[in-house]
Amino acid sequence: MTDDPLRHALLTARVPRYTSFPPADRFTAAVGGAEKTAWLGAIAPGSTVSLYVHVPFCRRLCWFCACRTQGTRSDAPLDRYLDHLAREIAHTRVAMPERVTVSALHLGGGTPTLLSPDRIGRLGRMIARAFDLSGAEVSAEIDPTECDTDRIDALVALGLVRASVGVQDFDPQVQAAIGRAQSSSATWDTVRALRRRGIGSVNFDLLYGLPHQDRARLRRTIDTVLAMAPDRIALYGYAHVPWVARRQKLIPEDALPSPEQRLALAEMARDALLDAGYLAVGIDHFALPHDTLALAAQAGTLRRNFQGYTTDTAETLVGFGPSAISRFAQGYVQNASATDAWQQVVEAGAIPAARGIALSDLDRTLSFVVERLMCDGAVDLGRLGQPVDPALGSAARAALDLYPGAGAFVGTVLRLFDPRAARLVAHAIETALTGAPAPGQRYSQAS
Repeated sequence: MTDDPLRHALLTARVPRYTSFPPADRFTAAVGGAEKTAWLGAIAPGSTVSLYVHVPFCRRLCWFCACRTQGTRSDAPLDRYLDHLAREIAHTRVAMPERVTVSALHLGGGTPTLLSPDRIGRLGRMIARAFDLSGAEVSAEIDPTECDTDRIDALVALGLVRASVGVQDFDPQVQAAIGRAQSSSATWDTVRALRRRGIGSVNFDLLYGLPHQDRARLRRTIDTVLAMAPDRIALYGYAHVPWVARRQKLIPEDALPSPEQRLALAEMARDALLDAGYLAVGIDHFALPHDTLALAAQAGTLRRNFQGYTTDTAETLVGFGPSAISRFAQGYVQNASATDAWQQVVEAGAIPAARGIALSDLDRTLSFVVERLMCDGAVDLGRLGQPVDPALGSAARAALDLYPGAGAFVGTVLRLFDPRAARLVAHAIETALTGAPAPGQRYSQAS
């Protein structure tokens, strides 16, 4: 183990996947329905927004997952969910200006493909009644064990152009240890069905750092994945945080790779994907050169939000469903996480906002720096369009001194047009690499 604190942080950080700044653990009840209603109303007429719908249900609860989900064996909760979702969409649309354009719609979860074809159709109609989806890029998360061709046809009818397929790992022993059985043949069937229907962008999610995972097992999974030729691959490190996601207590901790083994797995997987012709995108994605994610990375237009990397450039993201997060110029707002609590607010005719954060000028600066670091590996502070407090200079040097090696890291990956802002960059690096919560707070990032 090295004595370098920066490397030590990389090896020992045990937090959920970091997405954007400020992270969701900074959200409080001080921002809620009143703020969300006001911010919806402040959207400029004629502007572009993107939409996210969170489907919180799963037929099975995978033990590794830290997403806001709940299990259901019957379909009755799905109908109640759609009833309330229709109300939330209607309430939200009334609060917005009449003229807005939708650039993207993403269905996440949970398991959106748990919805039957007629329910997917109903979901599409309720959104289309409120918003014009004619120019929107529609994407959805797909579980091959809960999907068939009729569901895919229903998604295509809704406008699907991109599908994200959960894989994690194909090794049977690893799957048994994380509570997710999924054959490669079922995944092949899903990919072929998507391709036959003209879906030109297929994403796979992979995890390293899982129990019983070693180089040989992960390499076999990667070889199987490469044979299916997905256009994008998200390669996430498994975060074992059972104090956040209680179901992770079912995972045998003694079977988890050591920090050094995790790093070796990540490096092996990265090398295999690069050798196969994928381009590195941001910190944890890979894409074939033709894919729009790779093109956006090369053009410097890549973005990152609470769903991960995206080509969508809309500044406003409106989230629907339990735990969904909305992003506005003024700040972030998250719906109630529990489905029952979300339904109660919707039944009362209110906007279901439970917590959030109003952004200060410093928050916006840090958000810009963190996003560009995570997307480009570099940041042009001149794009901020405003001077940075000169008093930050000495504090910047002190902050960088906390991490021997961080100065070299900054020197190689950052183009600092204003060295006085180095403290902001150091803070951003610390947050992005370790995800460390503020003192006394527990990290509880939403998916």
